[in-house]
Amino acid sequence: MTFFHLFLLAMIQGVTEFLPVSSSGHLILLPALTSLDDQGLVIDVAVHVGTLFAVCWYFRADVGLAVRGVPRLLRGDLHDRGGFLAFCLAVATVPVIILGLIFKIFGIMDMLRSVAVIGWMMIIFGIVLYLTDRLGKQTRTAQEWTVRHALILGLWQAIALIPGASRSGIVISGARALGYSRHDAAKLSMLMSIPTIIASGTLMGLDVVRIADWQAAKDGAIAALISFFAAWVALVFMMKLLRTVSFTPYVIYRLILGAILLAIAYG
Repeated sequence: MTFFHLFLLAMIQGVTEFLPVSSSGHLILLPALTSLDDQGLVIDVAVHVGTLFAVCWYFRADVGLAVRGVPRLLRGDLHDRGGFLAFCLAVATVPVIILGLIFKIFGIMDMLRSVAVIGWMMIIFGIVLYLTDRLGKQTRTAQEWTVRHALILGLWQAIALIPGASRSGIVISGARALGYSRHDAAKLSMLMSIPTIIASGTLMGLDVVRIADWQAAKDGAIAALISFFAAWVALVFMMKLLRTVSFTPYVIYRLILGAILLAIAYG
């Protein structure tokens, strides 16, 4: 794989992973709409690892708090702030793991990897993001997260297995519907991405070990590094922007891209 191809994939994944525009949808579209080959499983895992390290570093205080709370959680102590955060993240991850396994076993994901599906999801969940952002209150903060809300957002997150729906976008929509502020809705979405990426990366990583393609592993290391920096910049940009701007610019982008994709799919 050429460096340009690696760079393009890593930049797409890094920039779109945490923006509400669907990273998986963009990665599927790259080979579908160009002459470039499908990047393969190794690169998919690598760029996800890069974005994982980026979000862990950006939210290192919260990640450290959750990690330190795991031993207390294992002892059944939910009164510790870190343990409670770790428990909520675990609860929020369960639905996507269950549905992800079902999709993998029955090959449903392959059926959904189409330009038409991505186009429709871009439009439908772009509208959902707009409505929840406009109608949702901004009375709750991330510190007020509850187990019930973690489960609700986990169910929203599971829907994002459909390419084009956007994991971050759909969790932000769910959080805004529950009354979390824009900034805190995005923060919860980013924190929820950590165990989700770890779970999906582990599942894909098992297949990578079985393949044992060391040239692909070398390419993957390069892609991971690039996606890390791209994701870091995207995170900084979005979290600062959300203090003054709504999600409307992302909605407009989704609607325009969705319309173009449907025109291509049905044209």
